[in-house]
Amino acid sequence: MKLRIRDLREDADLTQKEVARQLLCDQSLYSKYERGERPLPLELAVRLADLYGVTLDYLVGRSDDPGR
Repeated sequence: MKLRIRDLREDADLTQKEVARQLLCDQSLYSKYERGERPLPLELAVRLADLYGVTLDYLVGRSDDPGR
């Protein structure tokens, strides 16, 4: 499953460090989520969906409709 978190972050003009700070995690850990090296916990996926104003299905690539 291809997460869209990198594309969403870049579209929002945010750095990994800024997003990691909002998620209360380390930037290096967040980077691993973006690269798919670590599974993204559901709690963080929900926070990211809220941050970017998209659905969880869109965030995880199950839908092409970002709408709420």
